[in-house]
Amino acid sequence: MAGIPTDLLFEGARLATMAGAGLGVVEDGVLAVRDGRIAYAGPREGAPRFDAAERVECDGRWITPGLVDCHTHLVFAGDRSEEFARRLAGESYAEIARSGGGIASTVRATRAADEAALLAAALPRLDALLAEGVTTVEVKSGYGLDEETERRQLRVARALAGQRAVTVRATYLGAHAVPPDGTRAGYLDLVCDRMIPALAAEGLADAVDVFQEGIAFTGAECARVFTAARMAGLPVKSHAEQLSDTGGAALAARFGALSADHLEYCSNAGAAAMAQAGTVAVILPGAFLMLNEARKPPIAAFRAEGVAMAVATDLNPGSSPIASLRVSATLACVLFGMTVEEVWRGMTLHAARALGMQAEAGSLEVGKRADLALWSVENLAQVVAQIGPSPLWARYHGGVRA
Repeated sequence: MAGIPTDLLFEGARLATMAGAGLGVVEDGVLAVRDGRIAYAGPREGAPRFDAAERVECDGRWITPGLVDCHTHLVFAGDRSEEFARRLAGESYAEIARSGGGIASTVRATRAADEAALLAAALPRLDALLAEGVTTVEVKSGYGLDEETERRQLRVARALAGQRAVTVRATYLGAHAVPPDGTRAGYLDLVCDRMIPALAAEGLADAVDVFQEGIAFTGAECARVFTAARMAGLPVKSHAEQLSDTGGAALAARFGALSADHLEYCSNAGAAAMAQAGTVAVILPGAFLMLNEARKPPIAAFRAEGVAMAVATDLNPGSSPIASLRVSATLACVLFGMTVEEVWRGMTLHAARALGMQAEAGSLEVGKRADLALWSVENLAQVVAQIGPSPLWARYHGGVRA
C-alpha cells in the first residue's frame, strides 16, 4: 500500500517538539516534511506510512525547532572594544554614553558605512549564529538616528535573508537615542510623523522598538512612538527597565507589546502587567555580564505571574558583543537561575512569540515551517552546559538543509 507522499522523512530521532508543557519530548520519533512544512512530528509507533523522496536516519540524534534569536543589533559598523577597558577602569555605561561613547560612537561609524560595507560586516556575525542552529533572527536598526542610515540598516537586514538560509525580522529602533546633531523634540517628530508611516508603507519594518531609560527616552515619549506604530499597523517592542525602573514594562504591556526586553529593574507590578497583556519577557544576560551589573531580572516574579520568558543574544558592538545564543542560554542559567527547560523554550517557542511568529516557528507542529536543528548530543542539557564547539549536526530552513 502506498504511503503518504512527503519530501523528507527523519527517522530514528528524539524530538523536542516544544508543544504543550515542557520540552514535548518524543524518544522514538519521526518527522515528515512536505512543501517546506512539517507534515508529522511524533512517535514512530502509530505514525502514518510515508512515501518519502528523501530519508534521513538520525541514529538517535535530537531534533529541535530551529533556534530563534529574537533580539539583535546585528547590522552596524565600527568597534567599541575600548569601552570594555573603560568599564573595567570604573566608568559606567551611562557615563560612557554621556561622554559621546556608547550608541553615539556606533552611530558615527554606521553613518559613514555604505550598504555593501554593512552587509559584509554583518554576515560573519550572522554566520556565527547560524552555526549554532539559529533559523530566525531579529535585526534592529537604531545606529543611524537619521532617515538615510536607518533605512540603510533596515535594507541590509532584509538583504541578509537573500544571502543566507534564514528568516529575518526587521525592527525599526529609531527611538534608540537622541541623535547628537538633532533636538529631542524635532527627532521625535521625525520618528513618529515621518519615519514610522513611511517604513510601514515601504515594508522595511516588521515592528517598532524603543529604549525607555534615563539616558534615552521617557515614558511619555515612548508612548508617542507606540501610538504612531499602532496607527501604522506595526507591533511594538521595548528596551525596558535595563538600568532603572521607569515603568517601561507596564507601558509596553499597555500597548500590547510583543515583548519587553532586559528588565533587570522590572517591578512585580510590571511583571503582572506583562502577564495580563501576554507580553514576552526577553532575557538578555550578555548585557548584564558585559556591563558588570548587579541587579538581576525578576525571574521568580515572571514565573509566578506566568510570563513567557525568551532568551536572546542582544548582539551589539558595545554592551553585548556576543554572537552565540548557546552562550546566552548558559549565562541565563548560571547568572539568573533559569532552568535548562526554560532556556530551551526561551530560544524556540517563546522567542518566536516575542516576534509574533508563533504560528510559523518555535515548535515542531504540523503546518509550521520546517525549521529544524539536529544535535549530536546525548541530552539537550549538553547544548547549554558546554561552551565551545557547536554540537549542531545539521540545520534545515524551510525543509532545505542549509
